[in-house]
Amino acid sequence: MDINNPSQKIVMICGPGEYPIMVYNYLIENGLQIERLIIEQPVNTQIFLKRRIKKLGVLNVLGQVLNRVLIVPLLKIEATKRLLIIKELGQLNSTPAKNDIISKVPSVNSTECLNILQQLNPEVVVVVNTRILGNKTLTSIQGKFINIHAGITPNYRGWHGGYWALVNNDSANCGTTIHLVDNGIDTGGVLYQKKINPTNQDNYYTYPFLQLIAGLPILKKAIKDILNENYEIKIWNKNHEGNLYYHPTIWEYISNRLNKKVK
Repeated sequence: MDINNPSQKIVMICGPGEYPIMVYNYLIENGLQIERLIIEQPVNTQIFLKRRIKKLGVLNVLGQVLNRVLIVPLLKIEATKRLLIIKELGQLNSTPAKNDIISKVPSVNSTECLNILQQLNPEVVVVVNTRILGNKTLTSIQGKFINIHAGITPNYRGWHGGYWALVNNDSANCGTTIHLVDNGIDTGGVLYQKKINPTNQDNYYTYPFLQLIAGLPILKKAIKDILNENYEIKIWNKNHEGNLYYHPTIWEYISNRLNKKVK
């Protein structure tokens, strides 16, 4: 198939924020046409916290919130110059997309989102920073759903895979994965993976940006492979194996920084 065939559609579904917009801008600036950018509303904070407490317990969630509120802003300031270098190196562009290409929906699993997907019937749906996609969404069209994941799967599923790989002294699995989306959490078949090599100037805040610039070229390649009906699943994880990680608590972060020198 011709990847420039206008009948072949690419859609992005994502959460709010600059990270998905940088993915969108990279793809359109490198020759791909995105038919629609579907942005879901964030989960209500109270609902999110209740779900997370039910899964992880009050103490762990409190520690995660304290880390996000007290530590992450300091890391962002610490990495100000480094982040500018990373964005320039990766040509990361967070210029907002034009409104005429954006559709806002309550959730990626909402009727509104399903209607848009079925109407456009894309060959590829790029998923970035969303809720877990339900089976109804995944089966709503014949196209493939693919995700850019900040971690090497199946070893590092969930959040902050690069950070946790460094904590585990597992630099060989510090990187980015492009995978098909199934009904698990980062368990779909792996299409491509790319390792990153953080410097002493990097920290918890910059690792995801390093993973992004490593992942964007292989994301583009995976999209082209699917459009050309020439993609290959390199790693299967049908049993949903591997470790699932979450945000570190404030005490985990401090301990890892002091004892393991992982910033």
